[in-house]
Amino acid sequence: MAQVLIVEDEPDVLLLLENRVRAAGHDVESATDGETALEMIAARRPGVIVLDWMMPRVSGIDVLEKLRVDDPDHEVKVLMLTAKSQQSDIDRAYTAGADDYIVKPFSSRDLIERIASLAGA
Repeated sequence: MAQVLIVEDEPDVLLLLENRVRAAGHDVESATDGETALEMIAARRPGVIVLDWMMPRVSGIDVLEKLRVDDPDHEVKVLMLTAKSQQSDIDRAYTAGADDYIVKPFSSRDLIERIASLAGA
């Protein structure tokens, strides 16, 4: 299974995500802000990142843009998981390099299936 980094600033949502992704058999690490996420990505290079957009210090979209400077070939897959549902936001995320996009609220089953797809499982 994949090494998954979950980046989410809401504690309840983070706990739910960690539990669901672990239960699906993935190795999970987490960060609660974009700055910490960037440090973890540089140190560990996860296979898949589940990334919230609206976070303190460094936003998810900023994390994504910085990641793609170092990873233009999408070796690290990014699934945006956010409440931002406007088509312009979705388009911006894909333009910045997102590999997939899920709007909150979300189905745990859909999330796990998409992580598996991105991980090549």
